[in-house]
Amino acid sequence: MNPLAPPGVYTPQEDTDLLAGALGEEALAPGSDVLDVGTGSGTLALQAARRGSRVTAVDVSWRAVYAARMNARMAGLPLRIRHGNLFAPVRGQSFDLILSNPPYVPTPLDGARPSGAARAWDAGGDGRLVLDRICREAPDLLRPGGVLLMVHSALSGPDRTLGHLRAGGLKAAVTRRRRIAFGPVLRERAGWLRERGLLGSTDEREELVIVRAEVPV
Repeated sequence: MNPLAPPGVYTPQEDTDLLAGALGEEALAPGSDVLDVGTGSGTLALQAARRGSRVTAVDVSWRAVYAARMNARMAGLPLRIRHGNLFAPVRGQSFDLILSNPPYVPTPLDGARPSGAARAWDAGGDGRLVLDRICREAPDLLRPGGVLLMVHSALSGPDRTLGHLRAGGLKAAVTRRRRIAFGPVLRERAGWLRERGLLGSTDEREELVIVRAEVPV
């Protein structure tokens, strides 16, 4: 059964699928501690739990927390689900693997922070409102040999992500790429993105990337 995503909760899409494929390639020992930050419906958290991992899932949206709890119950899988902003609910803990499909879509600046369902994708003028925080804070939560797997758009600066993670002492690389047709949000913002120089005049597809970063042993 596919996890349910009620109104207001991010519905798993191409980025979720790309990150799920990367997760499937990771060697996870039974009992590994996994954190899914920005869990949404809990799709990735449930995938990790099916492999015998101890999974903590976090989301800033109460609707997402309730959806993830409902989906875990229906799947009969144990998830530790917490409400909170990024890593705040797990301070002082450490993990073997951190998963994240964060907000990453560049957003016209109007002085307002994202709210409602848009918190799942709106990410400031350069798309890095949340990405930079993850790059800065995730290394301190990873154990030696621990891995961060994160998906975001090429519009949001993968080279900046790699640079920040490497500066934090991690080995980092883009390990997967996928080009997809624009969804509704990018179609609506295409003109603004072209004005910013983030899209070419004929671009009709977006590239997604998986960034994998590992703590040296």
